[in-house]
Amino acid sequence: QNEKELQDVVKQQEEKMLQLIDKSGEVMRLKAEVSELKRLLQRAETEAKVLWEEMRAKEHQGDTAYIQERVMLRREVDKLRLLLVEKEDENTRLTDKY
Repeated sequence: QNEKELQDVVKQQEEKMLQLIDKSGEVMRLKAEVSELKRLLQRAETEAKVLWEEMRAKEHQGDTAYIQERVMLRREVDKLRLLLVEKEDENTRLTDKY
């Protein structure tokens, strides 16, 4: 009797663990999706900033090569800022961990 109850409890625990593993996988997938969406949003915001600046300046109006270069440079700056923040976060996690 006790052995049967113990087997049932072990089986329930295994099922709960499998559910948690499934949920953690889903959480990781969703986090990756959120990260990608943030990256895309940042990219769109960068392009919008450059285009608004160009519309206000009007001195390079119609110069698509100049505008594309500005967009590319702004993306690079944003990318470097993001890398800096990620490294700072990683350093914080490491210092908190140890």
